[in-house]
Amino acid sequence: MITVFLAGGFGKMGQAIQQLITTQTDLELVGILTRTPRQSHVPVFTNLADIDVAADVWVDVSQPDAAFDNGKYALQHGFNLVVGTSGLQADQIDQLAKLSEANGQTGLIVPNFSLSGVLLMQFAAQAAKYLPDAEILEIHNPKKVDAPSGTARATAQAIAKARIQTPVSTDHADTARGDEIDGVSVHAMRLPGYVAEEEVIFGAPGETLRIKQTSFTRESFMGGVALAIRRVNTVKGLQTGLDKVL
Repeated sequence: MITVFLAGGFGKMGQAIQQLITTQTDLELVGILTRTPRQSHVPVFTNLADIDVAADVWVDVSQPDAAFDNGKYALQHGFNLVVGTSGLQADQIDQLAKLSEANGQTGLIVPNFSLSGVLLMQFAAQAAKYLPDAEILEIHNPKKVDAPSGTARATAQAIAKARIQTPVSTDHADTARGDEIDGVSVHAMRLPGYVAEEEVIFGAPGETLRIKQTSFTRESFMGGVALAIRRVNTVKGLQTGLDKVL
């Protein structure tokens, strides 16, 4: 049995993970961290200092302003760590990696739990070897607090790393061109009716290539969540991407 502690357990993603765990015979929820007290069949905590339960895996789907402190606490208190919250900065990830190594815990930062989202990033990196000019459009629901999304950031970084040729020079000074991540323009939209969608558009003389992924419900993320929980202990130190446990 793998025991799970869930941070952000009463958000939409957190509630979906709670439901997931109830359907899995090898997973058990033993505690929840939330900002507002709620009723639950497991202990609920509103402060890190009050947590008095142990678990094999800490799953974090809280808020960007809390995920870093949560991650530090988890790695310092014997939890392996799965972070689904986006918005962590590079220096924060470096600090978590050092804590993971120092404390002998493993960790996985997951920009996207959906298999199709992982495949999109891999396909985009492959295409970038031959089509260096690309821009990213991502759409999420209005309650998503960070923009661009962690998936879009990871996709842009994968494209930049895979490029062999230099893209056509463009002026990114105009904010209408979107945010620039490692030389890739990323456009973030927040609209009701969406859960998550990302499209990478490649352009070349006389042709284009579009790779698109859409999550219609949060059910699309649950297979990846379960996989990350079960296999986080197989990675070395702190890793980024669901592909590390596929």
